[in-house]
Amino acid sequence: MATTRTVAVAAFVLVFSTAISSMAQTTAQEQEFVALHNAARREVGVEDVVWNETVAAFARAYAARRAGDCKLEHSDQDERNKLGYGENIYMGPPGKDWTVAEAVQWWVDEKQFYDNVSGMCVVGKECGHYTQVVWGNTKAIGCARVKCDSGGIFITCNYTPAGNVIGKRPF
Repeated sequence: MATTRTVAVAAFVLVFSTAISSMAQTTAQEQEFVALHNAARREVGVEDVVWNETVAAFARAYAARRAGDCKLEHSDQDERNKLGYGENIYMGPPGKDWTVAEAVQWWVDEKQFYDNVSGMCVVGKECGHYTQVVWGNTKAIGCARVKCDSGGIFITCNYTPAGNVIGKRPF
């Protein structure tokens, strides 16, 4: 009887500690997404963003759908527009465990193609991922990272309110 109880308690402790460990990893990843975004935002003098669980749930659901094919494809724009979300996506091919930092850095590296004078991207270059990261009116983010069936990594971040508003400057 005592042995059965001891085994049951040990099993409970193992399951509980595994759950706590899993939550700690998730929290660490959330903090990393926020910290990396805020580092870029501080460079241009805009307010920090915070993590939003509702936005993150949207990102997680979409990332889960992409896990099967790992296509670098945005979520449904009409759905995002209804929710007021912006979106950045990243896909790292199989063979490497692509990180959150690499994805956010890939977006931020587009800064070189943003022209502060005109408030637009340099002709022929893309800078919309960067401007979404630093969009001044954006207050919260939610992101997700999944390993795809192919071995690649798909990362998405959603932003609220959405940035990249035509005719407006990011900051």
